[in-house]
Amino acid sequence: MLSPSSLAFLKRLLDTPAPSGFEGPAARVWREEASTFADRVTTDVAGNSMAEINPGGSPTIMLDGHIDEIGLIVQYIDDDGYIYPSAVGGWDPQVLVGQRIRFLGRGGDVLGVIGKKPIHLMKPSDREQASKLTELWVDIGASSKAEAEGRLAVGDPGVIDSKSIDFPNNMLVSRSIDDRIGAFTVLEALRRYAQNPGPARLVAAATSQEEIAWHGGGALICTNCVNPQVAIVVDVTFATDHPGVEKKEIGDHRIGGGPVLSRGAVVSPVVFELLRAAAERQSIKHSVHAVGRDTGTNADAIHIAREGVATGLVSIPNRYMHSPNELVSLEDVDKTAALIAETCRAITDKTDLTAR
Repeated sequence: MLSPSSLAFLKRLLDTPAPSGFEGPAARVWREEASTFADRVTTDVAGNSMAEINPGGSPTIMLDGHIDEIGLIVQYIDDDGYIYPSAVGGWDPQVLVGQRIRFLGRGGDVLGVIGKKPIHLMKPSDREQASKLTELWVDIGASSKAEAEGRLAVGDPGVIDSKSIDFPNNMLVSRSIDDRIGAFTVLEALRRYAQNPGPARLVAAATSQEEIAWHGGGALICTNCVNPQVAIVVDVTFATDHPGVEKKEIGDHRIGGGPVLSRGAVVSPVVFELLRAAAERQSIKHSVHAVGRDTGTNADAIHIAREGVATGLVSIPNRYMHSPNELVSLEDVDKTAALIAETCRAITDKTDLTAR
């Protein structure tokens, strides 16, 4: 199970505001923790953070978990001091209605509340219409544009103001599970690998801009820098154990059901089999997700970096994705870290990575 110190680090990481393009605060927390045990910790111009074990080893394996989260950004401030935001990443605007927002202002954090016309003032026909982001504003308690601009500037980022909470049955709720939990898991896997390392050089990477960068974002830059022969991406996937989900379309992946191994499309069949074999050796409960096309994760960019990287994808089941209350099982997180560390120990220079 996760140690008390690892859990404390996880909650600190989850609660640190760091939307795409502004990952610095969470990245600093990640690097601080990595420096307590890694042989080498670095960062780059794209905001990626890397921690390394066995730097002289071979082959090189990269573990990727993106550290950014969805958020908002100040787009316009009107004469009355109201803030009009744009989205950073993919929002359902209904989720934002009535929320509290924490902006990262130049002079410190600025709190605000999402405003919307009260239901009493709506026409009956409007009450059944979905809210649009362009119809919402943020009230920071300013009485004028000048006062608001003294606290915030166009381009300042923000996130929903919420803290992680413990749930029964070893579950955890947070606004930033996607994919701060992946950045945590790759570092936890690196920690466990360090306790009993194999021959490989292992680099855990907390990468930037996944939620906004269809061109590969920080992960593509990081892959070209690390130069791995193998990569394992850790992200979240949709838990299908709640009402309204069609398992026939996306599979059966349950909270507490263990890591989800993706198979097909861009995923290396060799890395998939290495992951499945490690799960079977360690009796780690898991499920398989069939991927017919792209994965919608950093694996899509990593596998075509340079001359190609043998890439696997391991996902953690997540309820209520892109909401203030994403939910995961800490047992799934623990098992995912254990699976990845065990898989990496089995990879040597003699491992044939050629897809056949």
